[in-house]
Amino acid sequence: MTTPKTWLIETDELERELDAPDFVIIDATWYMPDEGKDAREEYLAEHIPGAIFFDIDEIADTNSPLPHMLPSPEKFSSRMRKMGIGDGQRLVVYDRHGMFSAPRVWWMFRVMGADEVSVLNGGLPKWKREERPLMTGEPSPRTPRHFTARRNLDLVRDVDDMKSVIHDKSADIVDARSAERFAGTVPEPREGLRSGHIPGAQNVPYGQLLNADGTLKSTEELNAIFAAAGVDPHKPVVTSCGSGVTACVLALALAETGHRRTSVYDGSWTEWGADDSLPIETN
Repeated sequence: MTTPKTWLIETDELERELDAPDFVIIDATWYMPDEGKDAREEYLAEHIPGAIFFDIDEIADTNSPLPHMLPSPEKFSSRMRKMGIGDGQRLVVYDRHGMFSAPRVWWMFRVMGADEVSVLNGGLPKWKREERPLMTGEPSPRTPRHFTARRNLDLVRDVDDMKSVIHDKSADIVDARSAERFAGTVPEPREGLRSGHIPGAQNVPYGQLLNADGTLKSTEELNAIFAAAGVDPHKPVVTSCGSGVTACVLALALAETGHRRTSVYDGSWTEWGADDSLPIETN
């Protein structure tokens, strides 16, 4: 049996590669709107040397009423070119939480056809605890590069796909929200959304997949968590959450276990919970 590809990079390995010419480090920090924090300002205050900032809310389909939906391949390619990210480079994504929004950007790159992308295990908090180098201010300008976006539709699902999955049970649906939000016993943080979950979904709150230091748990632990939630390792899986961010933590964890048929419901509960015509469950 072959060892599954790891999508993680450790802090010591990244520090050794800081000056590698084909490496691009990306700060993918994002905060919930009600947190009142400015991820870009925090990036300017401190970041891993050479890192560039990725704005999840701007590199998105800004014409959609839903938050940070996937942009078109054309927009994504244009933004990557301006940021100096191009074909053939190795990408490393991290965030200030440890493991929260970086997997979203990891997934976006994979949807757009880039597979040489890793997530920094433990993120900036682990990097800082280990007293590794930091920089402040704007990064040095990067030369524009050509980025070829080839959208991988196997990695993303929309609302019509979800209706089909409910009907034919062709995939397991796994929700990354808290148990209380999943059960519908607390109101959603976004106004206008019903409480509950997509019929037939299983609940794996994304925090269960992380160690206390913000790193991802071992493959054995991840397998046990998904099995306990009733996720069939032999079926395709669609992950969901509030707005498509922490669903990608689940997608990353499944990929680390070797699961090859995982997709993300991009609209997630922000789309499903707002549409009164769609069925929901509570428990």
